[in-house]
Amino acid sequence: MSLPDMVDVADKLAYFQAITGLEDPEICTEILAAHGWDLELAVSSFTGTNSESSASAAADGGGGGGDAHFDPPTREILDRPEHQENAAPAPSLAWKIITLPISVISGSLGLVSGAVGLGLWAAGGILSYSLGVVGFGSGSGRNAESSARLVSVSAAASEAIDFVSAFERDYGMIRPSFVGEGFMDALQRSRNAFKLLFVYLHSPDHPDTPLFCERTLCSETVAAFVNENFVSWGGSIRASEGFKMSNSLKASRYPFCAVVMAATNQRIALLQQVEGPKTAEEMLVILQRVLEESAPVLVSARLDAEERRNNMRLREEQDAAYRAALEADQARERQRREEQERLEREAAEAERKRKEEEEARERAAREAAEREAALARMRQEKAMSLGAEPEKGPNVTQVLVRFPTGERKERRFHSTASIQTLYDYVDSLGCLEVDSYNLVSNFPRVVYGADKLSLSLKEAGLHPQASLFVDLTS
Repeated sequence: MSLPDMVDVADKLAYFQAITGLEDPEICTEILAAHGWDLELAVSSFTGTNSESSASAAADGGGGGGDAHFDPPTREILDRPEHQENAAPAPSLAWKIITLPISVISGSLGLVSGAVGLGLWAAGGILSYSLGVVGFGSGSGRNAESSARLVSVSAAASEAIDFVSAFERDYGMIRPSFVGEGFMDALQRSRNAFKLLFVYLHSPDHPDTPLFCERTLCSETVAAFVNENFVSWGGSIRASEGFKMSNSLKASRYPFCAVVMAATNQRIALLQQVEGPKTAEEMLVILQRVLEESAPVLVSARLDAEERRNNMRLREEQDAAYRAALEADQARERQRREEQERLEREAAEAERKRKEEEEARERAAREAAEREAALARMRQEKAMSLGAEPEKGPNVTQVLVRFPTGERKERRFHSTASIQTLYDYVDSLGCLEVDSYNLVSNFPRVVYGADKLSLSLKEAGLHPQASLFVDLTS
């Protein structure tokens, strides 16, 4: 076992002995070992009895022992024969419920702010308590279960509400504004409000209680001062949580008041105890002094909290600005991407159209070339079909052809040649851009159309010479 572990074991053993009142270290060691060295679980094994009845007994003056109630592992250890001879008397209920050992610091009057959070050192009997074993801590697992066995949060709140109602019924509306919630909730409320917690433990059977409540606690000056500067919590020592707080705060005289402050690690700092009857003036002096001494710590805590809130708000604003800038950047990037996609689509569409137009032009050029080639072949074929131009003679016809452009072409043909031969001659010249036309004579006007293509020049009356013009048909 390492040195830190040995120190931890020794501390737990010392704490357990102090809490339970068992003097035999071997018995304490066995009980702690049986509970896995869980100090809170081992201590809670001594608190299995009904705390309500015990509280009532203590409030009635029965602070002594009684039959102890233990869980099975603890009972088995204590019932062993070798432990019976040296066994100490059964621990009293006050020992069962008392919290972890108290650290008492002596020194000059005044508060010193600790290095961590609200951890406080104070002189003149400031006590630092561990609240875990009492059942006030927010535990988990076995810790939460053992704490729940002492008092549940709902039961503590119910007790607080009942106390406030009974106190108001007995002493009227001019009183400290006790909160209707459990002690730990009230402590957290005071911490959140940066105030001290004023605690009043009510002993209904004590002879000084009625006069103290009427003339001191419920005086207008004290009630107004407490309500303005403190968060107030009260509890009857007849109730479970009030009884436990009386043990935790070591209340020895009544009426009992205390001023506490939340510290670190679920601990509280006891700033002031007020025991026994006090006048309203004496109570105001005490509370005013405590308030003045604790003011630097409260102001520092408030400033730290405000700084944290400001830093948090600044971070939130920075985060919001960052998110807004990020969203704006994302929107611009999205817009840029959409614009780029649009331009790419338009470019692709333009490229597609350009290719289509280029293909159409190429196709048209190719078709035109093909037509031109076909026409050239046709002209060549028709020119070859004409044969050589005959010399002048009696059987030779002179033909003049006039085109719409004013151009004239003249050639000799055999008089036996057909009208179709004249059309072949015109086609072979390539002077026309159209395929549909007629050859016409003026005097007399005769159209040599399809019905006359087979006639010879002589039969058509065009021999020995003729003048024709090209008539374009629509």
